Amino acid sequence: MKPLQASSGDLNADRRAEYAEMLHADGAHAAAAELLLGALEMTPQWAMGWFRLGEMQQAAGAPDLAARAWTMSLQLDPSDRQGAALNLQLIGKAPAVDALPSAFVETLFDHYADSFDESLVDKLGYRLPEVLDQAIRTARPGRFPLALDLGCGTGLMGQRLRPIVDRLEGYDISGRMLRKARTKGVYDVLGKADLRDFVHAGPTADLVTVADVFIYVGALDGVVRTIAGLLAKDGLFAFSVEELAGNGDFALQPSRRYAHAEHYVRDVLAANGFSVLSLETTVIRQDRREPVNGLVVVAGKLPAA
Repeated sequence: MKPLQASSGDLNADRRAEYAEMLHADGAHAAAAELLLGALEMTPQWAMGWFRLGEMQQAAGAPDLAARAWTMSLQLDPSDRQGAALNLQLIGKAPAVDALPSAFVETLFDHYADSFDESLVDKLGYRLPEVLDQAIRTARPGRFPLALDLGCGTGLMGQRLRPIVDRLEGYDISGRMLRKARTKGVYDVLGKADLRDFVHAGPTADLVTVADVFIYVGALDGVVRTIAGLLAKDGLFAFSVEELAGNGDFALQPSRRYAHAEHYVRDVLAANGFSVLSLETTVIRQDRREPVNGLVVVAGKLPAA
């Protein structure tokens, strides 16, 4: 994937943009947006600049102007590596989407790969691998011949799974995250793949894990159907979601992550041939010093009719 254009390509425009960032950091959002707009008049094809302008305009209390800037960013980068469509949705200027753009997710994790473990575990109190590991061991003590860790990231879940699986395969959308996972030496196979169109050519798995990945997927039915097809007849599916506090099945949060309702998770599992073996509510991480509640689920395939 082509990297994000952090620079406008014009030295004068970049200097204006840097000064705009200083003003924005000091709370002078309107002045920052005005200065960045001047830089964009010099470099109108700078998609990332338009996205940043939208953020400044939103902070300045000008959502209509922000919407125009994000629309321009999206036009210049239809793959939407910045996530402009998500911001438009959150301010009511675009229809809801069922999942985050794949290019946005890939870019996000490529960017954070080097500092991911430290930021997530040490600073945000991330403990999902530990909780999921315990839930799996409780649901079915013993070993699993083959486990697939989908959205494996840097291998935090894989480190927990390795002692209880004979063969462990990890797949992730981010090449940089996979490189970090490779250094841990816990996977037998690592591969680059998008969860939403995932295909596995090998034998059916005894365990599939999806840890802290469904926060980037709203509608779960298609993914869960795919996972049902990956599992052996007595296989386990262990995963997590952020818990939706309000009404509805799922919703995009201001964090640009999805939260899912418990009733929706249960309905999707049942519709795809799973029974819930355990479902635990827990704090899965911190976000802006606030706890994020989630659901940790272990499900088993129902016997074929």
